Amino acid sequence: MVQRVATVAFEGIEAKPVDVQVHVLSGQIVFNIVGLPDKAVSEARERVRSALVASGLALPGKRITVNLAPADLPKEGSHFDLPIALGLMAAIGAIPPDALGGFVVLGELALDGRITPVAGVLPAAMAANALGLGIICPAACGPEAAWAGEDVEVLAPDNLVQLANHFRGTQVLSRPMPGIRTVDAPLADLRDIKGQESAKRALEIAAAGGHALLMNGPPGSGKSMLASRMPSILPPLTAAELLEVSMIHSVAGELEGGQLTTRRPFRNPHHSASMAALIGGGLRVRPGEVSLAHHGVLFLDELPEFQPHVLDGLRQPIESGEAVIARANQRVSFPARFQLVAAMNPCRCGKATEPGFACPRMPNPRCMADYQAKISGPLIDRMDMVIEVPAVAAADLILPAPAEGSNEIGLRVAAARRVQALRYESQGLPVRLNAHAPPAVLDEVAAPDAAGLALLRDAAEALRLTARGYHRVLKLARTIADLDASAAVRRVHLAEAISYRGATDALRAAA
Repeated sequence: MVQRVATVAFEGIEAKPVDVQVHVLSGQIVFNIVGLPDKAVSEARERVRSALVASGLALPGKRITVNLAPADLPKEGSHFDLPIALGLMAAIGAIPPDALGGFVVLGELALDGRITPVAGVLPAAMAANALGLGIICPAACGPEAAWAGEDVEVLAPDNLVQLANHFRGTQVLSRPMPGIRTVDAPLADLRDIKGQESAKRALEIAAAGGHALLMNGPPGSGKSMLASRMPSILPPLTAAELLEVSMIHSVAGELEGGQLTTRRPFRNPHHSASMAALIGGGLRVRPGEVSLAHHGVLFLDELPEFQPHVLDGLRQPIESGEAVIARANQRVSFPARFQLVAAMNPCRCGKATEPGFACPRMPNPRCMADYQAKISGPLIDRMDMVIEVPAVAAADLILPAPAEGSNEIGLRVAAARRVQALRYESQGLPVRLNAHAPPAVLDEVAAPDAAGLALLRDAAEALRLTARGYHRVLKLARTIADLDASAAVRRVHLAEAISYRGATDALRAAA
């Protein structure tokens, strides 16, 4: 008789159903696992054998075959340990054969029979809910699985003995409660930054509309400080966004204790990051930084120091909102609707814009162009805002802290985001921010007045705006109007939007 146990395999954040079929026959003593298992799945034989012995059971001296169906779907990860072990336990009568029929099972086994945490429990629980099944998972992942819904039965044992006793009726496993991570550490406040009022204004606009922002300035001017305070002015994740973000972090194994948080992600990878680390991929396909920053901020400090081909890999996710990793035998897609914030120095030493400084290598303009040319023109064209962040004068540092901080700015950002969400929801569009609005609707939602249209026409010719650049100016002007609580996009809004766009012209020339 073949014993069946339901589990899942992951393609991106999608959990694909997998049928674990366990067959015990008389014959040569052997333990085979088939169905395109990777190394971690093949090694499950030894973990399962030791865990069963530690739990007071022993593998029968027979021929054991485990098939992971469908056989043409690659199986990766250690979460297949528990379904294989439970299938064997049902086959030898250690638990009732029909006990597992209503569950999706996943978990890794320690050699002493404990069930240890695995990645991907939240998407697996969501898939189980869609199939009308419960889920069996490690105890540490129980708070994560409980988010799939109150109707989903969740069993989260610490070890195999607890689970066997539960099925025999000698012990009852209580349902875990959904876990929320309480973050006590306060976010860094914009009130800490003295001076840089124009940069703070740009940061507010970028946060309000989800626009890509590039800050260019000498070392010590406060670029990194400004970027690190972006999360403090962003509103918490909505319920739908919370699930999307948490499913990505679950697959990546980055949910601490199975607990979710409403704080928006802020990812700050080092400039030595590879293509697989930033975009996603690897031997076992995992989400990259662009996906881990979904519905949050991706901050790239020292932008020209990143490898050029890695930076150019950002171009497609910025436009489409997803990172696609294509392989010969599979195609995996991860959500990647992130807000890009980047910072750079004007040249390698950072002093080219200082009055009286002369570069010993070459003339200052040539040195700056040589350094900035590491960033491709198409990537610069995708930046909604490029601003200069000058060095802070000592007179600004002596002044008391500004009266307006992150709380006041965050209230304006949240109000502008609510306006945008209602606007696009009324039109039936799956976007919430101006930066993600499709060009087809800009003539309706961001149509400028007559004076603004004349200004935009002249600026498009003077700045040689591409079609993408033209649309991004309109989106940026729409966000500035939303912050101004204006239903119409006026000339003053377009003038400010063009001023942020104009700085990209010099960078494109360098590229």
